[in-house]
Amino acid sequence: MPNVPNTPMLTSRGELNASGHVTLKGNVSVNSAYAASDHFALLLNGSVMNSNRTKKDFRHNLIETGAGYFTTFGPDKNRILEIYAGLGKGNSERVYKDKTSTGLITEDRQEVNFNKTFFQVNYSSKRQQDFKLFGARFPLNYGTALRVSHVKMSEFFRNDVEQAKEDNIFLEPVFFTRMAISNAVQIQYTSGSNFGLKNRKFLTAGNSVFSLGLVIGVGGRNLDSTP
Repeated sequence: MPNVPNTPMLTSRGELNASGHVTLKGNVSVNSAYAASDHFALLLNGSVMNSNRTKKDFRHNLIETGAGYFTTFGPDKNRILEIYAGLGKGNSERVYKDKTSTGLITEDRQEVNFNKTFFQVNYSSKRQQDFKLFGARFPLNYGTALRVSHVKMSEFFRNDVEQAKEDNIFLEPVFFTRMAISNAVQIQYTSGSNFGLKNRKFLTAGNSVFSLGLVIGVGGRNLDSTP
């Protein structure tokens, strides 16, 4: 179950960006980024989900950290390129249930601890269009991220019996749109896909990313391209 990639759209030293996102499946992602210099940034991300349904329960926890490079370019310096890499660690539990005359019974329980490495490239553009509503103008920002993640099980138990561990490489193209409601606060819609590049029985690609989030940014240059 992929978390929402961190796309902070940093522009200058001292800028701080924090965001929270929730998917249709209830997967919550919290991302943060800090520009330690005019081109170097630090990332800290987390994700949590706890879904209880009639036939299947699913929960997972993930924390990851990373660092990378960012720069602005273009005639108005309102285009942003970001390149990040990082490490993560998490766990998940999947429980399949069956309804019987005596109630629900557990048919299969899968418990996994895993490690993650990722590399991603973000490209975004600030204030290319405005959305007009009731006479007010709301700047729109657009962007895309391509993340490659390697996830490897460190432990895998099925019904309390240790299993052979698996790994997989996931390709995750993501697109996002932000609407600024103030200088510091934006609403973000994210959509994307998730592809597993290895044929695995258990460690396979989960649901695609479709999320709605809130982004808060402090500092940075004003990249308004309008006069």
